[in-house]
Amino acid sequence: MNTRRNAIFYIAALHLFTLGTPGFAQNSGLDTRYQAWEALLKKHVRWLPDNRQSRVDYRGFAADRAALQAVLAQWSAVTPAQFNALPRAEQMVFLINAYNGFTIELILTQYPDLKSIKDLGSLLQSPWKKKFFTLLGETRHLDWIEHEQLRPRYQEPRVHVAVNCASIGCPALFPQAFTADRLEAMLEDGMQRFLGDRTRNRLSPGGLQVSSIFKWFREDFEKGHQGFARLEDVFARYANTLASDAPNRQRLQERHVAISFLDYDWSLNDLGR
Repeated sequence: MNTRRNAIFYIAALHLFTLGTPGFAQNSGLDTRYQAWEALLKKHVRWLPDNRQSRVDYRGFAADRAALQAVLAQWSAVTPAQFNALPRAEQMVFLINAYNGFTIELILTQYPDLKSIKDLGSLLQSPWKKKFFTLLGETRHLDWIEHEQLRPRYQEPRVHVAVNCASIGCPALFPQAFTADRLEAMLEDGMQRFLGDRTRNRLSPGGLQVSSIFKWFREDFEKGHQGFARLEDVFARYANTLASDAPNRQRLQERHVAISFLDYDWSLNDLGR
């Protein structure tokens, strides 16, 4: 009897400890510090020397696939009610981390026999429309996370530098998990790194050439976030990042620059290539 009582007490105490431990969302068991996910990212994602782009060690992720799938299974277990009970920032980082984690899992379904995430699609279906994982109670595809949840629900254009499409043209995948307490800092850091990368956004005498992300999602950047009414406002805000000299910074701040869009590089962001 004492042994049984002790076991019951231990289980109850462990349950209360888990719910009361910082980083665990109440009633969901979700680690909102994303420690296991962060450990994988730190192990398998590397900044390039310019600290603007990153590369992913997919071979390493493949070796740790069981650990990755354990993380994904924890996220899949979160119910809609548990998700809806989370604060706004917690919801956003859950969706961002899920997008990035399930994207890596999608790549691993055929790695190393692919050169681009687009190789996982077909004439009838893009890879982002493939329903291959469970999230919030239903089978989902990656577009559901980005276009049906993150973009319309949270109205935060900088999310485009947070979700990573496994391609060189994408803003960098961070070697750390998104968490609510550092969401703002990571979104801003992502914008600075991306706009500071001269291979994907560059100013010349002929005008400003920027990533096609700003063409595809122009409406997101022109909805009034931080006072942005036009795409030119975004580049004026980040003039110090886009230009290294005062005259060109002034051109951007005064909106006296023609904007064009660069081709997107869909090559796999693989560290081993």
